Amino acid sequence: MRRAAIVALSLAAMVAPSASADGLPVLGIDVGSTGVTTPQAVSRYVTIPSTGGTLVERIRRHGGQVLAASLFPGTYTIPAVAYDASAGGLSGDRHTLVLIEPRSSFPRATTRLLVLHTPSLRYRTTIRLRGDFSFDAVSPDGSRVFLIQYLSATDPTRYAVRSYDVAAGRLDPTPIVDPRDATEKMRGQPLSRASSPDGRWAYTLYDGGGGTPFVHALDTARGTATCIDLDGLALATLWRLRLAVSGSSVKVLDGGRKVLGIDTKTLAVEHAHGRPWWPWAALAALVMAVFGSALVSPRVRPRRRAATHPALQ
Repeated sequence: MRRAAIVALSLAAMVAPSASADGLPVLGIDVGSTGVTTPQAVSRYVTIPSTGGTLVERIRRHGGQVLAASLFPGTYTIPAVAYDASAGGLSGDRHTLVLIEPRSSFPRATTRLLVLHTPSLRYRTTIRLRGDFSFDAVSPDGSRVFLIQYLSATDPTRYAVRSYDVAAGRLDPTPIVDPRDATEKMRGQPLSRASSPDGRWAYTLYDGGGGTPFVHALDTARGTATCIDLDGLALATLWRLRLAVSGSSVKVLDGGRKVLGIDTKTLAVEHAHGRPWWPWAALAALVMAVFGSALVSPRVRPRRRAATHPALQ
């Protein structure tokens, strides 16, 4: 009976119109059909638009078997968290799934998110917010949802990171900022996302909004963040770059080539060979300064004694 119901729901969803977009401020990116999973999970979660609402399915990663399905009223999708179609919404313990209502314009007046228990796909709560938000991350235990709040009706690169307490149903009043420079305004577009295996850390590569590109390292367990500037990256190649977590390093990749790395313990930037790049850059700058000074400084030659004419002797 359960399998028959799942098949019926799947067939109903196939004739429904597809979702137009995800939670990002641009249209045309939807990761609902590809879904979201974690490295340790045996299944992935997908959303399928249906005539009766949104069908959410849990699918076995190997084999594609539908393990569970539930139909919810309204239109929701798996949230994309970067322009490379990185998907989010699944907590590190895999007990919480957060979906977002697709946007049809920017900005939007209200934002809705659907929170589900997994793997059973039972309803947990609906988050309703006044203003334009997109999903950013969820804490490992699903107790907090992190959001991007757009601060400008004309500029989607102006935003703040906010934390939402699911149990209390409350948006924390204070935005999450890097305590080292709390006055600095974050700007930019999210290009790529990578997460730690336990789901605690969310690393997002931003283009810097015309300034210095940076990685936003969000600790979803503590609700703190650090912005890591990536000086020296060529702006022309930014949209090709991708993030990947490997061991104790977050790699910035251009294709298969490592451009930079970030130590996950110290959050220090490393060059492609795994060693800190800034001492070498400082040494190179010093050498160039000394060398350049030597080139432009006039050469002082010893003064030659004038010869005395014989007639004057």
